[in-house]
Amino acid sequence: MSKIAKRILGYTDKVSVAPGGKIDFKVSSPLPGSYSARIVRLICGDDTKDGPGLKTEPVVTPIEGSYPARWQPMRHGSYAVIEDSAAFVQPGITLEAMIWPTLPGNGEMQAILGNFDADTQRGYALYIDGEGHLSFRVDDVAPVRLSTPLLSRHWYHVAVSCDLASGHVILRQDRQIDYPRQPRVAMTEAKFALGQHAGKGGKFMIAAWIDDNVATAHYNGKIDSPRVLTGALDATALTALKPGVAPKAPAIAVWDFAQDITGTKIVDVSGHGRHGHTVNLPTRAMKGWNWDASEMNWQAKPAHYGAIHFHDDDLYDCGWETDFTLQVPADLKSGIYCAELRQQGPAGEIDDMIPFYVRPPRGKATAPLALLIPTASYLAYSNHQMATSWTFDELSTNKFTTLSAGDRYLEENFSFGLSTYDSHTDGSGVCYSSRLRPVINMRPRAELWQFNADTHITDWLEQKGIAYDVITDDDMEAEGAELLNRYRCVMTGTHPEYYTAKMMQSVRDFTHQGGRLIYLGANGFYWRIAYHPTLPGVMEHRRAEDGMRGWIAEDGEYYMSFTGEYSGLWRRNGQPPQGLVGTGFSAQGFDISSWYERTPDSFDPRAAFIFEGVGKDEKIGDFGLIGGGAAGWEIDRADAQLGTPPHTLVVAVASEFPASYHWVKEEFNHTHSAVNGENCPMVRCDMTFFETPKGGAVFSTSSISWAGSFAHNGYDNNVSRITENVIKRFIDPAPL
Repeated sequence: MSKIAKRILGYTDKVSVAPGGKIDFKVSSPLPGSYSARIVRLICGDDTKDGPGLKTEPVVTPIEGSYPARWQPMRHGSYAVIEDSAAFVQPGITLEAMIWPTLPGNGEMQAILGNFDADTQRGYALYIDGEGHLSFRVDDVAPVRLSTPLLSRHWYHVAVSCDLASGHVILRQDRQIDYPRQPRVAMTEAKFALGQHAGKGGKFMIAAWIDDNVATAHYNGKIDSPRVLTGALDATALTALKPGVAPKAPAIAVWDFAQDITGTKIVDVSGHGRHGHTVNLPTRAMKGWNWDASEMNWQAKPAHYGAIHFHDDDLYDCGWETDFTLQVPADLKSGIYCAELRQQGPAGEIDDMIPFYVRPPRGKATAPLALLIPTASYLAYSNHQMATSWTFDELSTNKFTTLSAGDRYLEENFSFGLSTYDSHTDGSGVCYSSRLRPVINMRPRAELWQFNADTHITDWLEQKGIAYDVITDDDMEAEGAELLNRYRCVMTGTHPEYYTAKMMQSVRDFTHQGGRLIYLGANGFYWRIAYHPTLPGVMEHRRAEDGMRGWIAEDGEYYMSFTGEYSGLWRRNGQPPQGLVGTGFSAQGFDISSWYERTPDSFDPRAAFIFEGVGKDEKIGDFGLIGGGAAGWEIDRADAQLGTPPHTLVVAVASEFPASYHWVKEEFNHTHSAVNGENCPMVRCDMTFFETPKGGAVFSTSSISWAGSFAHNGYDNNVSRITENVIKRFIDPAPL
């Protein structure tokens, strides 16, 4: 495994920490020597030519100083390992499984079952060779293989019997779909000249083998119903083996992947207790060899979802050792912070800024306003490679693809894990995303999307002297509405797109219990996700049924493995965002942003506070860092049929969008040409306001690019003024 390019990198063990709490920093550097570390408070991360600039404030802490540099590898690729490996060394042994390979013939060996140790060349393995043929090997003896290559995305029953004393091997594959002119069954016999200690390898593994204590030869595809039997079956008995039918031979282990789907355990149902566990979160709740479309929910018929989909690029936890631990000072102000790392190299200084969030002390608020950081959405986009992996990226953005330094780095270093916008090496969609790894694109100085775009908000709050606390999606998932209820007003980031059921309910409870919400973005509350109930730092999302998406979940795989909940759009789950915040995703375009014009509703006395100091005919936000305007990138609109409250005021509308803006696909029932900003009335951005019970209210800007206009003209502009007006009124305890 090659070392990563010359860039110091790190990550933290948690995303949010309270004063007095501890947070671990894990660092890797490809260069020897030492590096320096310090903590800074991040005000703004936008260092682009026209942006406000990178703004930080140093914080004196005990961790400040020099640390020895070391390289810590990232071990990507998923597999399963069995704790009791000694039981799999027998004089005679039979291996079988149902497999659905997705990349046979990719030039790499892909392990299925065995205890082979590539470093010592000991042990045995059933595997797929680089040309896509089912193969079997023992120790360093030349392998036996079938002459008929495996077809991609077809179920096969594969089996091998091996008499380690005589060296007699029988290898067989049986494709579950029969095609004319293509042999369904292939079988061969061979004899090895084996040594006295033949087959005594290392750990027994599924979907990988070991090499110098590192998992390698990762398999791409599904595996279902693997079994290991005592004794080397003859050809007749091997042929008689059938998936789903108990074998006559005594079992060493029989794994049922349909059990403990929500966890990482693989359960041995043979009675011998030879259980194992998965590594790097291969995808579970996957259709098995026997799925017949009679049930789409794995919980209703788990036996039909007994497959695990392994990938060579899965990554859950880098598992790096901790370099230093910060005990957050008890008096540290809530906000966004970074551990700033610097190291001198032959070509100059290399550095990294590892972000984390300091929330207020548990159980209290230190300001009437909270900025709710959309960490779930950050997680969904972590290390995305849309610019190079999407065949339609240029069509979507209406511009030629240009790669940032971060894009190039991720392209050049195949090891950082993927986002839920990407596809795995084998073309299957990425369901899981973890923060326990360096995340290149959620940093200061990154693209103005998600994390870095949200620092336009903190920069503006600091400029205006508005006191605020920082809380995160992770905090809200843990504490619910109780966390939000400590504040008079909660303000979202620019793109709070991914929400769990608990998060949705927490926001609804907050606004219906008198809380005031400022939805400072667009395409929010769009996708339904789940956090893992026990594993930290990982979320799941299935791109089910509909929506603007980078990949499409396979039929029957719409229910999440972590919780069993139906994934996909919240709209398809009966909770359109219009019912929560007044507006919902309407269109997107990524070249030119527009401006708003006031509507008759804006002159309603209920909305007078919003437009204090704003002229009747002013264009609102015909300027900004994101596309040159305050309405753009992704935009929302009100829709009574989708739940916009009937008393909602649409106080401003942006409707001048170019043809590069496209109406969201979930809203039109037939493909046609009238779906863009030039001719579709649905391509518009509605600014809305409505009251909620007990004196609460919701104000929605409905645009991702809104906050990119804050800094214009020295922060003195109508976008800034409207936002300040709303915050001042919303933190005023007087009922609305």
